[in-house]
Amino acid sequence: MPTDEQIQDQIERLEDERLRLREREGSADQTLDADRRRIAEISIELERLWEFHRQRVALRDAGRDPEEATGRAADIVEKYWP
Repeated sequence: MPTDEQIQDQIERLEDERLRLREREGSADQTLDADRRRIAEISIELERLWEFHRQRVALRDAGRDPEEATGRAADIVEKYWP
């Protein structure tokens, strides 16, 4: 089970990657479909990580073991968005 620090590190790496892709998107004549797909994948993974992190914090705040947190599947997280 990852630690809070590992989760935060992963979130930061993905945020950095998404930022680089978006900057490249803005400077390119045509955004690559692969970049768009990767940005979408990153967004889903970030939502999963943030949800997992929030669960861990909530469990800890309730005096429970944060290791009880469970990750959401990508297909569940995708439905969060309108």
